[in-house]
Amino acid sequence: MTIARTIEDIIACLTHVSRVQDLAGRDAFPEFDAELVRPIIEEAGKFASEILAPINQSGDVEGARLVDGDVISAKGFREAYAAFQESGWMSLSAPEIYGGQGLPRTLAMAVMELLQGANMSFALCPMLSFGAIDALLEHGTDQQKADYLPKLISGEWTGTMNLTEPQAGSDVGALKTKAEPSGDGSYVLTGQKTYITWGDHDLTSNIIHLVLARLPDAPAGSRGISLFLCPKYLLDQSGEPGKRNRVSCSGLEHKLGIHASPTCVMQFDGAKAFMIGEPNKGLAAMFTMMNSARLHVGVQGVSQAESAFQTARLFASERTQGRRVGIEGPAPIITHPDVQNMLLKMRACTMAARAICYACAKANDEAVSAADNTSRVEASWREDILTPIAKAWSTDIGVEMASLGIQVHGGMGFMSEALASQIYRDVRIAPIYEGTNGIQAMDLLSRKLPMADGQAIKSILAEFSRIAKATTHNSDDRSQQIANNLEDALSALQKATDWLMDHNRDAADTTLFGATAYLNLLARVAGVGLLANGALTASEDDPDFSNELVDIAFILSQLDLTGIAGLVSRIKLGRDISWDRRMELLY
Repeated sequence: MTIARTIEDIIACLTHVSRVQDLAGRDAFPEFDAELVRPIIEEAGKFASEILAPINQSGDVEGARLVDGDVISAKGFREAYAAFQESGWMSLSAPEIYGGQGLPRTLAMAVMELLQGANMSFALCPMLSFGAIDALLEHGTDQQKADYLPKLISGEWTGTMNLTEPQAGSDVGALKTKAEPSGDGSYVLTGQKTYITWGDHDLTSNIIHLVLARLPDAPAGSRGISLFLCPKYLLDQSGEPGKRNRVSCSGLEHKLGIHASPTCVMQFDGAKAFMIGEPNKGLAAMFTMMNSARLHVGVQGVSQAESAFQTARLFASERTQGRRVGIEGPAPIITHPDVQNMLLKMRACTMAARAICYACAKANDEAVSAADNTSRVEASWREDILTPIAKAWSTDIGVEMASLGIQVHGGMGFMSEALASQIYRDVRIAPIYEGTNGIQAMDLLSRKLPMADGQAIKSILAEFSRIAKATTHNSDDRSQQIANNLEDALSALQKATDWLMDHNRDAADTTLFGATAYLNLLARVAGVGLLANGALTASEDDPDFSNELVDIAFILSQLDLTGIAGLVSRIKLGRDISWDRRMELLY
């Protein structure tokens, strides 16, 4: 990971593309000042490169282990987590009332990108804690907040999400874990959860499990789900970990990647737990966790794309092969056009995915801090629409860029000891968990398009139309081409949106067949649009970066926005091939 270049791209994206400095001075972020951005990001980069990166490959080789019912982390992880906690990285965007630093989520996401990029297995542990914190902030009782939030926010304890069961993957309505009232206000949990990231470990003195389960009289399906808090160690009278609860890890999954991140099978054998929120209303609390996790996973995709790019760029600068005019002897392969093509695509796509994720985080910050209600509502719409795009498109980009990184390395990238191959193995999970990318596309089509009677999607399209028009005012040919490509893509996107809105209610099977293609189209427009807008905002105070963004946006617009008509046809393919015919072709 070439950290210096990554840091500069992140800072530039924060200040010119997402304009995090606009949040300074707002009541929601009393301690935030724009001058904090560079020192925080530089310090995070130092932590990532000096503490996390050195144990990344060794952790992949060693992995986490289950010993006598307890999970033992890979060498160096306990020390790294202690340093993470001491440095206060967990608390950046948490409320000050519970010990947080009260800084914008946008800035915290940028920090997490650096940590994820240096060591994805490690960063998965705090990533789950963010979701637990958000769920408690929104749905927990005052007592639950007082008991658990300060130590989750400090990083002294970690949190998990226990959703999946062997018979119920993404279909949480099929879960069977039971919650029996115990008569004292608590509940007794019985059941098994699978694929629980960092479900058990030796990094902290307690682990706070958030568990979906059913009450005895719960309705069937997703309407009968409740959310429970189940600590590994029950709290004593002083609020410290006391008696061991009846929750344990019965097995570790053997995985393609993220070997140092324990993926646990969790057993709840009469474990004591406490309800979060209302009975049978766990789905709403779950989505609070999931939306947090989905954006974090999107950032994870960005981080691995960036790591793949920097690893490939460094290799291509050092690897000599073939001849180039003007270079004596074998030339570095970075001088060859095909390698340049791959590397430039990697940089452009990574920058676009980063811009989308940061825009989503900024929308969350705006939704809680904007001065007027209209601005807060529109920001909330933007966050809702960008969340599935950030999760799905950014993780797809992560996998694609990791694959390209291996291609740049050639045969050496395919070797198991190569960092390039580990990046690919690690990131391949990202399009799958926290709701597969197909589910994100379905969410975008089914829930987000009709939101506010279509006003939410209209506001996003209007924003990108404004950017396209503003870009035409730049006199250089590249900006004009970006604007032309954006306007053509927006026209196609508008037609696709109108068609989907017209058919969504009465022909859901037809429209859902094109859901992934629609998400892809909207993501492409968003990526180029956000980079183009960043070039406009940077033109006065950072002309060099503005010109760089113009080039990157130009490359991306040529790669992603030309030939859009084919993607629109793909969106409508469900109309042309019926469900019955699809099944016949499959069997």
